Amino acid sequence: MDATTADIDLQWKPRKQHSRIGRLFDSKPFLVFLCMLPTAGLLLIFLTYPLGLGLWLSLTDTTIGQAGHYIGLENFQSLFDDPVFWGAVWYTVFYTAVATAGKFLLGLWLALLLNQHLPFKAFIRAIVLLPWIVPTVLSAIAWWWIYDPQFSIISYILVDVLHWRKHYIDFLGAPWPARWSLIVANIWRGIPFVAITLLAGLQTISPSLYEAALLDGASAWQKFRRITVPLLMPILSVALTLSVLFTFSDFQLVYAITRGGPFNSTHLMATLAFQRAIPGSQLGEGAAIAVAMIPFLLVATLVCFFGVGRRKWQQGSDND
Repeated sequence: MDATTADIDLQWKPRKQHSRIGRLFDSKPFLVFLCMLPTAGLLLIFLTYPLGLGLWLSLTDTTIGQAGHYIGLENFQSLFDDPVFWGAVWYTVFYTAVATAGKFLLGLWLALLLNQHLPFKAFIRAIVLLPWIVPTVLSAIAWWWIYDPQFSIISYILVDVLHWRKHYIDFLGAPWPARWSLIVANIWRGIPFVAITLLAGLQTISPSLYEAALLDGASAWQKFRRITVPLLMPILSVALTLSVLFTFSDFQLVYAITRGGPFNSTHLMATLAFQRAIPGSQLGEGAAIAVAMIPFLLVATLVCFFGVGRRKWQQGSDND
């Protein structure tokens, strides 16, 4: 091989390598994989690792400042006999069901109202978003003052203005008043998310469908049931799924207002897990409570997404 042939071979090899790289970047699956790498890395760091660590801690007797040992399912067995844990499970399910129903009924009504031709519509929408924009802890402090046994504005109106009661109401001093007070605060905070989400869905529905129904003599209820609800179901299923997840795992609102009291009656699973893990120093037991939330969240997600968002609802057929 002479010098000229060697030079040609040296020039051909880099070109051949560049052509292979070019074909690789022209491949759609490779580009998709490359674009997903940053997201996969973030999920691995901020989701997979904490989840794996939580699962491992739930199987140990780790405490704050002391490394634990593997104890298997002992933490879960102790929770099975813990009445406080079962009380938290019951109230978490009750809290999620009632608050979600309240948010969606009031949010749908508000979305239908804002979908009408109203004066200052943009300003009203901005006002509606305020409860969702305000930081949760700030909202919780405001509700804590509203529920205060001595300075409550609600008690002041009922006792000193309307004279409907003789004594101020202790909203947070008894189990059931405290439970309902938290549910009301959660509904107030969650209505904007539901209302704005459903309003976006309502504005995608063509007005010609309502005009055609009006020509056929359909009533307002029939238009709502046959047009609005079926066409709103796809976005409703997503909003319902997110709302259930947010409500079930709520922490800030409950902990800032009641801290699980009185008498552990308002503990959610999230607040009880924090109390056992951090103030109580039992990281293993707190992690076990947090892990016990996973089956409930999976079931709630599957029921909301596949139950409410199934195809025959989206097509507007009856639920037989």
